Amino acid sequence: MSDELAFLDATAQAELIRSGKVKPLEMVDAAIARIERLNPKLNAVIIPLFEKARAAAAGTLPDGPFRGVPMLMKDFLGYTAGDPTYMGTRPLKDLGFIAPSDTYLATKLRNAGFVLLGRTNTPELGTLPTTEPDSFGATHNPWNLDHSTGGSSGGSAAAVASGMVAVGHANDGGGSIRIPASECGLVGLKPTRGRTSFGPDVGDALFGLVAEGVVTRSVRDTAAVLDAIAGAMPGDPYTAPPPSRPFLKEVGADPGKLRIGVLTRAPGEQCAVHPECVAAAERAGRLLESLGHHVEAGHPAALDEAEVGQHFSTMYATNAARMVEVLSLFSGRQLGAADFDTFNWTLAELGRGCSATQFIATLEWLHGFTRRMASWWEGGFDLLLTPTLTLPPPPLGYFDPAKEDPMVVGMKASQFAAYTLPLNMTGRPAISLPLHWTPEGLPVGVHLVADYAREDLLLRVAAQLEKAAPWASRRPPVH
Repeated sequence: MSDELAFLDATAQAELIRSGKVKPLEMVDAAIARIERLNPKLNAVIIPLFEKARAAAAGTLPDGPFRGVPMLMKDFLGYTAGDPTYMGTRPLKDLGFIAPSDTYLATKLRNAGFVLLGRTNTPELGTLPTTEPDSFGATHNPWNLDHSTGGSSGGSAAAVASGMVAVGHANDGGGSIRIPASECGLVGLKPTRGRTSFGPDVGDALFGLVAEGVVTRSVRDTAAVLDAIAGAMPGDPYTAPPPSRPFLKEVGADPGKLRIGVLTRAPGEQCAVHPECVAAAERAGRLLESLGHHVEAGHPAALDEAEVGQHFSTMYATNAARMVEVLSLFSGRQLGAADFDTFNWTLAELGRGCSATQFIATLEWLHGFTRRMASWWEGGFDLLLTPTLTLPPPPLGYFDPAKEDPMVVGMKASQFAAYTLPLNMTGRPAISLPLHWTPEGLPVGVHLVADYAREDLLLRVAAQLEKAAPWASRRPPVH
């Protein structure tokens, strides 16, 4: 049964359970069997919670849309009561840190009926676009074991791409949903800022750069899970405007004829873009034209501003400095350079050197940048189309901070994520779709960006593209 269920999406799995053809415990046991078989090759699941999951599946589950469907949580944010959470760090792993409560996100996922099987690998503090933490080792890409799965949701992406589960929790502070989706051949939607809650313990994450979400194999799963997790919770500092109807209803809805701008060079021409990434976006542009949309060269001029990387780095560095303080409190001792990889420690050191007035200046610049970006959509464009990344999945070790100056690694990461990270700064929704594979069989994502709070439009067009160029039958070598 395990293999028969492996590549059904979560919606189809839920339908089998609802019809009585499969019991929740059977669905969970099948997923556990797949994890036990595949994880030694991939190193995607680092904290198995199998007995707890079996007990939940055998009990009374909430009658939500995904009742009895197994999924995995990323080991960063999204923590669950009584379970370990390490955020890719050695200090929390050594401490055996246990989360005291559920996040609102975890509660919403449980209420939707999901059974949580465990937690997935993530880079230390979620800062690099590859999943190779010193604490747990590298996660391997099921399309080619020598290549990265991306980061920081790389463990979840490997699990979903290989067929362990249909849905993996993910979050995105510079591309961390969309990067692994691109590298593993999945759907990855970064929701609008304020669409999902970080409560009850966190107001916003990384000054509004982070959004919670999932990686999936189908657009309908992405839409339905967003329905389950979206919405304001008590005490949230801000929230996105609610949709006019459930996001799932946008799947299959006619988007109308849209005006779509295309950008295939790197913003600010900061680096070269691999020909396969350019080809992916160009092919998607032709496909969108064939579907009746108007596609032309065009992008927000603000994307080319040279200061984008500088201010993004300021926000990441100050956050890293604060994370070191928080982990020191958790650990009961002052943590130092030996407790972190060289990139995160250097980043934290830079953050400690940033003055309050410098940080406020960055926030002021960010607000202006957001308005300048918005003017492009106000000028008549509906969507922006780009490659998701500037390179196909790189080999493991490409972002290893121990091999070279850690700030060189930071620059490589920023250039790699040149299309994704500006959208975290402005809070706009964006999605990566698996529409291209290299001749070597590596997935390359295509990136679509909508105006603020327009996930509805992204989901309509994504579903159009999924129908026109379906990817559901593709299987990685490790599955």
